Amino acid sequence: MSSFTHIDEAGRVRMVDVTAKAPTERTAVAQGLVRMQRDTFEKIIHQDIKKGNVLETARIAGIMGAKQTAALIPMCHPLNLSHVQVDFFPDEAHHAIRIESRVRIIHQTGVEMEALTAVSVAALTIYDMCKSYDRAMEITDICLLKKTGGKSGTFVRPSS
Repeated sequence: MSSFTHIDEAGRVRMVDVTAKAPTERTAVAQGLVRMQRDTFEKIIHQDIKKGNVLETARIAGIMGAKQTAALIPMCHPLNLSHVQVDFFPDEAHHAIRIESRVRIIHQTGVEMEALTAVSVAALTIYDMCKSYDRAMEITDICLLKKTGGKSGTFVRPSS
């Protein structure tokens, strides 16, 4: 019926069976962007937000989010991640913060969803901590930049 891996021949949703796959090292890198008003950006950079250190709180939230991906996305396998890293790249000219996550595991399935979840949760945490200053913040450009490992091999997002 479908070439989608999460749908069986009868059209029913299923979790993909990865039992027969050999464990390999798999990595994923994702990014997202939070755009905001200049004043909000400066408050974050100078750690002048009343709720505390926005970027360190968002870093912890992103790591926790990656670890909880299977609880949020129905067909994701629960994974024992070996590494999650969340970094921030402030862009003063555009009043934006680019978030990048890196996730690694040796397993039968990839970690793209975990990397994307880490970025999403970090971005939502920035919004949550700063919404009283700037409700017009935008969370954009969440995407997979790179993945390695597994049967499909390496993917690198083409430059825009």
